[in-house]
Amino acid sequence: MWSGAFPTVLRNSTDQMCLFWAKSHADRILWDKHEGDGMQLTPVQSMASGFSAACLGPFVTGPFDVAKTRLMAQGKAQGTTPEYSGFFDVLVKVPAREGVLALWKGLLPRLLRIPPGQAIVWAVSDQITGYLERQAAEQASLE
Repeated sequence: MWSGAFPTVLRNSTDQMCLFWAKSHADRILWDKHEGDGMQLTPVQSMASGFSAACLGPFVTGPFDVAKTRLMAQGKAQGTTPEYSGFFDVLVKVPAREGVLALWKGLLPRLLRIPPGQAIVWAVSDQITGYLERQAAEQASLE
């Protein structure tokens, strides 16, 4: 039941760390926006930097995803020995048997799915954040 849980947590946490770091840097590099500067990105700008940022995670977390999939897919039939004993065993055996690039199998489908979705998420998120920051600034000026 829990096979693949550790690589899943590792993949998701690393992916989110990469996403937030890359989004902040994409905003700075593409639009000269810095945290807390009050600048409001347009939805198109937010989509561009969100899409760009979301491309990093799948590259970094590809090996975790392959390990998770291999662990979850291996048969647990009674009387058989699983092919992999754990997360690190997958990371050693897959490159040895199939080459290092095998750790990034499935990268293209992830790149076709994740960045477009994150572009939309960031367009909406940045607009909501901008609205709330403007409301807070207006409230502070009234006090």
